[in-house]
Amino acid sequence: MKLTALKPGVHNPNRVNVFLDDTFAFSLDLTQVVDFHLKLGEELSETTVAKLRHASEYGKLYARTLEWVLSRPRSIQETRDRMLKKRFEKGYAYTDEDIAQVISSLEQKGYLNDAKFAQLYAENRNLRKGISRRRLEQELRQKGVAPDLIAATLEASPRDETSEIRKIITKKHAKLPPDKLLAYLLRQGFPYDLCKSLIAETESLELPET
Repeated sequence: MKLTALKPGVHNPNRVNVFLDDTFAFSLDLTQVVDFHLKLGEELSETTVAKLRHASEYGKLYARTLEWVLSRPRSIQETRDRMLKKRFEKGYAYTDEDIAQVISSLEQKGYLNDAKFAQLYAENRNLRKGISRRRLEQELRQKGVAPDLIAATLEASPRDETSEIRKIITKKHAKLPPDKLLAYLLRQGFPYDLCKSLIAETESLELPET
């Protein structure tokens, strides 16, 4: 097959549309075009065309994943799961090895870092509403963060159970009676004795003067 044209992508100027025998075949990143030393008029073997098609799929996978990762902090497991899900839903041709390579590349470039992700997550999750240490630990575990990283993150976090409970009491005590407020806090993963103490403290402060 002869390489007959290389045209800029219509929607993405960083991609190049490749035409073989005057027919569109696939698109490549600009860097991939350079890396493969593509030249107009050259004859390409079936093996080379197969490699180029695979490179095309990998390039699109990397670009989509990078855009997703940059939209907000993501864990490594979240990112891997999304690529697997999209492959299943869309029938994409990339392989498990491609997924591993994208993950590795994003880690090396600092776009994926579970330690930083865990820190940011612990700092910002329900910052105004309040969240228990147990719930934070559970959510980080669900996102695939390693147990040692979770422990280190929560140990270094300035958030404490007393402050988090008080945030919730401030928002909920006017709407819920003490028993239901206690039940709600317990469902959020806070310790019983501390919840009971802080609710009692709040209730006593609200008693009218005699």
